[in-house]
Amino acid sequence: MYIRFTKMHGLGNDFVVIDAVTQAVAMTDKLARRLADRNTGIGCDQILLVEPPTRPDVDFKYRIFNADGSEVAQCGNGARCFAKFVHDRRLTGKALLSVETHAGILQLSIDDQQNYTAALGIPNFEPAQIPFEAEQRALTYVIETGEQSVEIATLSLGNPHAVLQVDDIQQAPVEILGPLLESHPRFPERVNVSFMALVTRNEINLRVYERGAGETQACGSGACAAAVAGITQDLLDSPVTVNLPGGSLTITWLGEDQPVSVTGPATTVYQGRIRL
Repeated sequence: MYIRFTKMHGLGNDFVVIDAVTQAVAMTDKLARRLADRNTGIGCDQILLVEPPTRPDVDFKYRIFNADGSEVAQCGNGARCFAKFVHDRRLTGKALLSVETHAGILQLSIDDQQNYTAALGIPNFEPAQIPFEAEQRALTYVIETGEQSVEIATLSLGNPHAVLQVDDIQQAPVEILGPLLESHPRFPERVNVSFMALVTRNEINLRVYERGAGETQACGSGACAAAVAGITQDLLDSPVTVNLPGGSLTITWLGEDQPVSVTGPATTVYQGRIRL
């Protein structure tokens, strides 16, 4: 049996996108790990599955699998690639899409410059909803990682995020603190970890260690989380340009109880098929 796929990336954060609308695909954690393997499979940070909707008020269902096989609810770079994929494959002709995800309804749009915007929903700061173990909500928290204490902001965008402020992202201990925080016991569902350095009130530099994938060239939801965390601490103003190793994204957030949006490019690398 063969399945068709498209290799895509959003600023170097790479994906295997599979059309499960016109072909039958039974995705499992084992199959996801096989496809994501960079030595014996196709290779990617995440697998994106395009499925028919299960409700009449949306256009598609969108599922995301990390390289380790775990299924997650949100991916900002993936959402933009999703929009380009369904448009390029002529699965839809709409410029504005409503997409069903485990995190809720996602709004995707395509502009005239071939940039793609994903509205990722309203940030949630309540510890129990992130989930994060804390007695009450706070702007920042001190968390112990072995012999070191670090200060983080944390929130959910359908997936959990921790944001640390650093002086220089090139010198940030991403390889050490990333995995320690990702699997910290105070985050029962693990967490994406963003290392943020302020440039101006409208610009930051960022590196992200993603749960289930490790450090990636870019992370759309991580960029959103960092911008939101900076705005809530009165360090940043919307819109925020977020510079990642793979390129830059624009994040817009007008404040609490408002959705956060990420705008940036999406790129198709190649199409192929793989034998299962």
